[in-house]
Amino acid sequence: QVRLVESGGGLAQPGGSLRLSCAASGFTFSTNAMSWARQAPGKGLEWVSGIRYDGRDTYYADSVKGRFTISRDNVNNTLYLQMDNLTPEDTALYYCARGYSRATATLRGQGTQVTVSS
Repeated sequence: QVRLVESGGGLAQPGGSLRLSCAASGFTFSTNAMSWARQAPGKGLEWVSGIRYDGRDTYYADSVKGRFTISRDNVNNTLYLQMDNLTPEDTALYYCARGYSRATATLRGQGTQVTVSS
């Protein structure tokens, strides 16, 4: 069964950090680009970061550039998103996706909630 399962969300204070994880199964993780997207309350889906299959190329949305870091572990089939200097505007449901960007995403997990509030 092809699955993506996100974890690591929760409540953080402004300026704080969280690390999201995405466990992949049912497909060859190491040959697939992966990405993270988020949906804030009342807003559309925003792709925030992507990483190529070998980790050599990454991109970030302007809204998170310099604060978020995407990485992957191809041995343990896990995708990560390190989120630092969080702001209330980062509050959203965060999804892991197979594919580099919105245009190429073919699978998405159920999401993990991130709430940034004092």
